[in-house]
Amino acid sequence: MVANTRTNLELNMDRMIIRGGNRLEGAVTISGAKNAALPLVAASLLAQGETTWHNVPGLGDVRTMAKLLEVLGAKIEEGDRVLKVDTSNIDTFEAPYRLVKTMRASVLVLGPLVARYGRARVSLPGGCAIGARPIDMHLRGLEAMGAEISLDKGYVTARANRLRGAKIVFRQPTVGGTENLMMAAALAEGRTTIENAAREPEIEELARVLNKMGANVEGAGTAYISIEGVQELHPIEHAIIPDRIETGTFMVAAAMTGGDVVLENCLLEHNSAVVTKLEGTGAKVEAVEQGLRVQGTGQLHTVDITTQPYPGFPTDMQAQFMALATQAVGDSVITESIFENRFMHVSELARMGAQIVVNGRVAVIRGRPGTLQGTTVMATDLRASACLVLAALVAENTTEILRVYHLDRGYDQLEVKMRRLGADIERVSGPPFPTTNAE
Repeated sequence: MVANTRTNLELNMDRMIIRGGNRLEGAVTISGAKNAALPLVAASLLAQGETTWHNVPGLGDVRTMAKLLEVLGAKIEEGDRVLKVDTSNIDTFEAPYRLVKTMRASVLVLGPLVARYGRARVSLPGGCAIGARPIDMHLRGLEAMGAEISLDKGYVTARANRLRGAKIVFRQPTVGGTENLMMAAALAEGRTTIENAAREPEIEELARVLNKMGANVEGAGTAYISIEGVQELHPIEHAIIPDRIETGTFMVAAAMTGGDVVLENCLLEHNSAVVTKLEGTGAKVEAVEQGLRVQGTGQLHTVDITTQPYPGFPTDMQAQFMALATQAVGDSVITESIFENRFMHVSELARMGAQIVVNGRVAVIRGRPGTLQGTTVMATDLRASACLVLAALVAENTTEILRVYHLDRGYDQLEVKMRRLGADIERVSGPPFPTTNAE
């Protein structure tokens, strides 16, 4: 019964079919950053009128955020990598569960709504496949700024005549919390300081945008951010920074396949931790006029990684490096310090022949180049999807990846870009390949 149910659910879902063994070569253009686009689109709520975003990635999560703002009353116009958001007629202040459940970043409308309109009702996002990510630090920060917070039937309601500046100290860095409170503080009365703030490039991008809108944000990119509130912000036109995780994924793909790939429209300074580890495996990385060039140089060396908040090694690149480690000679050790349940791709890699031993948050990968075998595997989350694509690129025979809708949340036309580099990859719809009852 379970097997039949699974087949029925996946009957019309897209799948990736990848025939491994091809060397990647050529140039690929990196899309705008998903993790920058989401808070920026939410920040449109802070100003009255039409804000125009350029270099917008064509992703499911970005479309969900645009849909959420449309539900709130915004007028949305979408073009080729362009998104226009007109907030002149916002008349609803609730982010419903049906949208928030599909994308945790929906909670980023909380701070802007309370700051500009004095009220917001947002569904609690709950847990996540890669681990629980509560928003308690968001709420405590808003309370410190004078908001009245109440929880009822799975929703958080926040109200304030006008938020006040406050001193906020995070017990640990939180990207979403830092972003939500930066946006809220931009329209608060007085000065807000955030200590132990997240330091990601996406935080710096948000500060750059807020200042462009008329805010006064200092210190973004460090652990201490100061925001002097202003009376109002104005709409702007802005091009979003390139996606550092997509950049890292293509870098790993080039190294794993012994390829030679130029990554255009990317920033080396946003990927220094990934570059350092990749060079340690034997790959060659150099800055070129268009962006970065990555060359696989033959045998891959083992790699030990511990994920850390930025500027440390990003948790969003952990799964991709695990795929790479299967092709190194010897044992690699990967420690996941950010999320407690982010090794779900291990069982799928094992189906392909990888030898990986997990003990809590530590995985030991016993690399054996050329031993992965194509089979049917299932994507469990966004970065796990990318991990399986990378493994399939070097596996013998054909790999079928199910539930690639996860992939579409964070990679803009990945199969199209891979195919242009020489990968034998296609997206198909319809029933999965036949499997045995045991599977």
